[in-house]
Order: sequence, then C-alpha cells, then structure tokens
Amino acid sequence: MAYLLLAGAILSEVLATTAMKYSDGFSRLWPSVGTAVGYVLAFVLLAQTLKSMSVGTAYAIWAGVGTALVAAIGMVFLGESASGLKVVGVVLVIAGVVVLNMDGAH
Repeated sequence: MAYLLLAGAILSEVLATTAMKYSDGFSRLWPSVGTAVGYVLAFVLLAQTLKSMSVGTAYAIWAGVGTALVAAIGMVFLGESASGLKVVGVVLVIAGVVVLNMDGAH
C-alpha cells in the first residue's frame, strides 16, 4: 500500500509541476489552482507513505522519479532540449534512486 500512496504522491507532484509551467507565473487561474491542489495532494500522500516507509527511501523515490518524469515531459511535450548530457543526468538520477532503494523500505 505504501508504494501505491507514493505513486499517487509522485503523480500529483508531476501534474502540479506541469500545471505550474502553464500558470504563467501564477497569472492564469486554473493552472495556478491545479498547481496548488496537486502539491497539497502530493504532500498529503507522501505523509501517509511515511507512516510505513522510511523517510530516506520514500523521499529518494519521490524526488528522483518526479524529477525524471518532469524532465521527460519537458523534453517530449514542452519542446525543451533533449541533449545527451541531459539524458545522462536523468539516468543518473534514476540510478541513484535504485541504489538508495536497495536497502529496502522500512
């Protein structure tokens, strides 16, 4: 169940960050509302995850997967550069999450 809650937290954070891109500096109402709601939901779900998973493991997965997904969304859908160096960086973030998670969720 912890991993399901964590997946929801990651999805909420990624959607909130993507909405923030469209909020135009919080000058557009609905993307701004989506950003706020998404981040609140992300933190609520992350807090629930921490009831049964170590903070180091949960945060590493949340931050790493969220970062990788937002970078991928930027490159694929938002026209951001997809340089080899950027792709290597994303791979290294994912590798770091895997290594930190090797100890398991406690």
